[in-house]
Amino acid sequence: MKYTTKKNLQTILKKYNQEINNLNSLEILEWGYKNFKQKIACTTSFGIQSSVLLHFIQNSSLKNKIKIFWIDTGYLPKETYEYADNLIDKLSLNIEILQSDISPARMEAIYGKLWESNKKEDLDKYHKIRKIEPLDKAFNKYSIDCWISGVRAQQTDNRSKMQYIDLIRDKISLRPLLGWSNKDIFYYMKNNNLPQHPLFEKGYSTVGDWHSSTAETKNKKGRDTRFGGIKQECGLH
Repeated sequence: MKYTTKKNLQTILKKYNQEINNLNSLEILEWGYKNFKQKIACTTSFGIQSSVLLHFIQNSSLKNKIKIFWIDTGYLPKETYEYADNLIDKLSLNIEILQSDISPARMEAIYGKLWESNKKEDLDKYHKIRKIEPLDKAFNKYSIDCWISGVRAQQTDNRSKMQYIDLIRDKISLRPLLGWSNKDIFYYMKNNNLPQHPLFEKGYSTVGDWHSSTAETKNKKGRDTRFGGIKQECGLH
């Protein structure tokens, strides 16, 4: 989605945010589909809290209408692959798996194990290869203009400044769960009998790749347990 002027862009984003400001999460999703139809997609990581957004979609009139992309970096923990299979079966999900054109082995042969250098620029390269490029390729393939994600304001300093609608790499980013708390997530999952990610029981509050995720400790909690504490975001959002 291209915009001719910065002023025009800001006007559109302001209008969209005003339209959904007082809507609940399901109504925000319905607004997204009404406005973008076949040009809307949802991404999932099959992380600790991924089941909530997927359940919203599958237990509404939007079931099987919104494309769902899973970015598989090739480095996810065994538990995440098992959890993904569980949720796909339980919620009858139609998932399209996105992967880098470069295999993990080839990437390591060319660039080394980018997560081991403790350098932000190497992590940025890793995330560009394994996450951002596969997602952008799928967006271009399907002419996606609106991207639904499960980010929440409570998760990071960066996300606390987000709006329900922002522009990310020329795509409208729609965040129906932005205002949800950890407690909201927990009770929604409990009340709807949604399974917990296996690593949640081992002290993980967030999980991505096996090499960049750890359980919480006294000194490290939430997103500080990701990426060796070097950064809180992978660059997607």
